[in-house]
Formats: sequence, structure tokens, C-alpha cells
Amino acid sequence: MLGIAAGIGAGLGIVLGLLYAARVRHRARQAALAQAADLRAQARAAADAERRQAEITVREEALTMRAEAEAELAELRDQIERREEHVARHEEALAEQERRAGEVAEALATRQRAVDERQLQTKEAHAAVRRVADEMLAALERAAGETRSQVQKDLVHGWIEEARAEAAARLRALDQNAADPDYARQAKRVMGIAIQRYQGHYLTERLLSTIVLPLGVAPRLAEQGAPIIKEIEEQSGTKLTLTEAQDGIRIEGADGVGREIARRVLHRIIRTSEGRGDGRGRGPQPPPTVTLNLDVRDPKKLVQTVAQNLDREIVDLGKKAFVELELPKGHPDLVKLLGRLNYRTSYTQNQWKHSVEAAFLAGMMASELGLEPRVARRATLLHDVGKALSHELEGSHALIGADYARRCGEEAVVVNAIAAHHGEAPPTSPYAFLVAAADALSGGRPGARREMVETYVQRIVALERIAQSFPGVERAMAVQAGREVRIQVREAEVSDARAAEMASAIAQRISAEVVFPGQIKVTVIRELRAVEVCG
Repeated sequence: MLGIAAGIGAGLGIVLGLLYAARVRHRARQAALAQAADLRAQARAAADAERRQAEITVREEALTMRAEAEAELAELRDQIERREEHVARHEEALAEQERRAGEVAEALATRQRAVDERQLQTKEAHAAVRRVADEMLAALERAAGETRSQVQKDLVHGWIEEARAEAAARLRALDQNAADPDYARQAKRVMGIAIQRYQGHYLTERLLSTIVLPLGVAPRLAEQGAPIIKEIEEQSGTKLTLTEAQDGIRIEGADGVGREIARRVLHRIIRTSEGRGDGRGRGPQPPPTVTLNLDVRDPKKLVQTVAQNLDREIVDLGKKAFVELELPKGHPDLVKLLGRLNYRTSYTQNQWKHSVEAAFLAGMMASELGLEPRVARRATLLHDVGKALSHELEGSHALIGADYARRCGEEAVVVNAIAAHHGEAPPTSPYAFLVAAADALSGGRPGARREMVETYVQRIVALERIAQSFPGVERAMAVQAGREVRIQVREAEVSDARAAEMASAIAQRISAEVVFPGQIKVTVIRELRAVEVCG
């Protein structure tokens, strides 16, 4: 019984515990629900507060934007009103202009009608005048017995005869003035002043055409350096050959610049070092040592590099000439041609230095004569630029240079002076004579040019022999270093027309039989001698 009572008591205790736990859980759930309800109420209150605040903010911003929009609208209305007023004023002005234009058009139409009427009257008057003139001309022709065309021909013929007579008289006066000793003295004085004022020391030059080497070096260079030699010939336009004695390399070519390129490339390949003695100059000195640098990977590039360096030097020389003479810079092509003259010689005279020297002389003579010195210096500086192209083009260097200067924009007076400085074109200004005089002074001064005596004597003898071979020649003389032949003929055997023909024939024969640089002038002199014996 006791066991059963204990079991029942334990069961009741468990049931009571479960009931108590359930009650506690129910209370906790009720409390949680109550707390959740409070939280929801607080969240609703906060959301309502934020919504009310947002509504207030939106209303304030809307009011602000509305105020701004109303202000902008008011400003736009003011602008539209001002624009409308402006347009109205413009319309009024346009209407006024249209009214005035109509009045002007009406006035012009009235004036045009008056002009048309006046032109019609003028045409009728001109027609009447022509009829009267024709009637008067017909009456004059009937009275004179000649037509108008015949009278015109007679007048033109008379004017032509008068012009010819006046021209002949002026030519005779010029010839007499040219023979006047005073003119010769004045010309000599001007040239003497220019020569005395100019100070310049230029040594005569001959471009190197042969590079001398120790015996045995030249054949080795020609054999081992054949590819380099071939490239030099192709790039520079020259021909390299061994001398007869096998002691040097001869450079042959018509272009002085090409010869200079070949010479510089060879000097880069051929290195020469002087032998060293005992330092006291006693005893024989050892010969120089020659080293051939034939390990050139790209011969073409070497020649092109040398050519580019030389091209820059040529341009610098051309600019230097203009700077020394205080002249405005010329066309780049003329500057380059002028620099190329440094590698062109005439009777061993450097043509770049000759051009600069002659330009100084021409400027001094122009100052003495009251002419513009800069024009004279510029024309004289450019007078021989054609020589830099004479191996490329056919013709005289004077005409070639004049044509090139004209293409480069030089003035007409400069172009004519270049073309006329050898008498191949008629001079149109005093500057042409100044260029010719300065050219002769620079080329004919002592020490300017030199030539082998044998060649010079042979040419002089050949010139005089050809001139003496023509019938009627009394004597012939080669003057001005063989650049002119003066021939005196017998007046009784040679007429004036024959003298002109003889000059042309002698010039043609000299060109065919004699080799000479530059030009040779042929002058045939025929004079009348009246001789009477008294007693």
C-alpha cells in the first residue's frame, strides 16, 4: 500500500510540475506577445513621425522650387516683352528703309530714263559728226588728189626714216664718246679706286685630281678594295684609275663636287702617319706609314655620309657669301649652287672666291658711279652660278645662270646682268657693264690665274695663225691672255660687210680647231687711211 501511495504521489508531482511549466511558458508567451505589440506600436509611431517629417520636407522643397520657377517665369516674361519691343522697333526701321529704298529706286529709274535719252541723243550726235567728218575727208581727198591710206603710208615712211637717221646719229655720237680719251680715263679711275679699296688675299687653287701613294699601295688598294672603289665611282659620278707609274689614284670627273666626295672617301680609307725621328731633326727621317682601312661593312653608306657632310658645307659656304656681302638671303637653290662653286676652278682660280671678290669690286665701282651697290654686288655674286650646272646642261654658263636666277625669283636687272656679262645678251642696265668689268678685274689681276706656259703659247700661236690665214688680213694679235683676237685688215681689200663675215668665219674656225676654256672674242678692225704727200 505504501508503494502504491508513493507511486501515486510521484505521478501527481510530475503532473503538477508539467502543469506549472506549461503555465510558465504561457505567461512567457503572453509577455513576448505583449512586448512585440509594444514594439510594433513604437515602430508605427516612428514611421508616422518620419512620414510626417518627409511630407514637411517635400512640401518645403516644393514651395522653394515653385518660388524659383515663378521667379524664372517672371524673368522670361520680362525678356519676351523686351524682345517683342526690340522686334517691333526693328520692324518699324525695316519699314522705313523699305520706304526709302522705294524712293531711291524710283529716283534711279527716273535718272536711268534720262540717261537713256541722253545716250540716244549722243549716238545721234556722233552719227551726225561721223557723217560730217566723212564728207569733209572726201572733200579733202578730192582737193589733195590722194587717199587717206596713201597719206598715212607717206607719214609712217617719213617717221621711220627720221627715226633711222636719229638712231644713226646717236650711234655715231656714242662711238665718238667711246673713243674719247676722257671717258677711258674716267673708267680707269673708277676701276683703280675699286682695286685700291679692296683688300683680299686669295691663293690660287687646283682641285686635287691625283692622290699620290707610296709604291705598291695603289695597286693593293685597287685590287683588295675593288667593291669600295666601285661604290665610290657610282655614288660620286667619277672614275678612279691607277696612274701610269702605279704610285697613285687618279680621280676623273666633270663635277668638282663629285671629285671632292671621292677624294674625302679615299682619305678616310687611306690613313697616313708620319714617321718619328730622334726628335732633333738629325739624320734621315723614316718614311710615312700608310694603312688601308678596307674593312668597311657598308661602302654605300660611307659615301653617302661623306656626301651629306659635304652638302652641309656647301650650303654654309653659300650663306657665308651672302653674309660677307651684306645681302639678303637668296633662294635655297641659288645658295647651294653658289656653295658648289668652291669646288669649281678656272685657270686654278677658285670660283667661289672669285665671285665674292668680284662682287666687292662691283659694289665699290657702283658707289663711285652713284648706283646702288647692293644690286651690283648681288648680280656679280651670282654671275657664275651657271658654272655649277654647265656640266649638266648644254649652253653658256651665263645664259644658264640667268635662266636659273629668273626661275628662283631674282630681279630682272640681276638676271640681265648675269646673262650679259659675256656679251651673249644685250645689256639693259649699267649693272651689266659693272658685272663684266668686275669679272675681268678679278680674273685678270696678277696671280689670280695660272696656266702651263706650253699650253698658253700654243694657244696664242694657233689663234694668230688662224687669223693670219684669211685673205686681206694685215696683222693679228692675241690679247688679254688669249681671250681676244684683234685683227687689222687692209681697207682696200676688205669691205665693211666682208669684215663682219670674216669675224664670224674666224670665230667658227677657232671653235673647231682650238681647245680653250671660257670664251674668245674676235674683233676685226677696218679703218680708212687718207695719205697725201706734199712737196
